[in-house]
Parts: sequence; C-alpha cells; structure tokens
Amino acid sequence: MTRASLRPQAEFDLVDQAAYYRAQAGPELARRFFDHAIRAVRAIERSPGAGSPHAGEVTEIPRLRSWPVRGFPVRWYYFWSEAAGIDVVRLLADGRDIAALLIPGAGDQAR
Repeated sequence: MTRASLRPQAEFDLVDQAAYYRAQAGPELARRFFDHAIRAVRAIERSPGAGSPHAGEVTEIPRLRSWPVRGFPVRWYYFWSEAAGIDVVRLLADGRDIAALLIPGAGDQAR
C-alpha cells in the first residue's frame, strides 16, 4: 500500500471543512465528516488508480484524479503515479470551479 502525502493546503481544507460542519451542525457531524474524509484517504492508498480521472480530463491537468468522501458533498483531489506515489492536493466541495482552484491564473478574468 502506498502512503498518501497531504499537501498543507489539503490539510487546511480538511480542518476548515470540519470546522464548517461543526459550526453548522455541531461536533458530532464534524467528527463524522473527519472520520469519513480520513477513510477516503485510506481508500485512495489502497487503490490509487481507482479515483475518477474526470477532473484531470476537464482541466487538462495530467494524472489528476478525485475521490469522494462518502456521505458528504466533497472530494479529495490528488495526483498518482507508480514512480511518485500519491500527492493529495485539495479537499474541495462538489460544484467548485476546480480549474480556478488548481491552475494558477485560471480564475483571473482580467487576462
């Protein structure tokens, strides 16, 4: 099993999303979210190639995959290759503009 490496932004996203659920619905939901999010990372570690390549195809970011967090409208976004392993870059809510968040300058309308 390949261990996943979470970038600092992915760790921040996890803590921030848990805080959001805590503020909206209390500590039990926040705890459940956190547990499900960590389980999703473990699932990625067991089967990194099973994540959806759709986000990578749409954004034209090679090797980008996503994996849902069961029961919550969020997904982990990560890169995977046999040589480099699993690089988890973000945890984002479904419906977010992935290109604007993952590609520097993609959200700039003035250009």
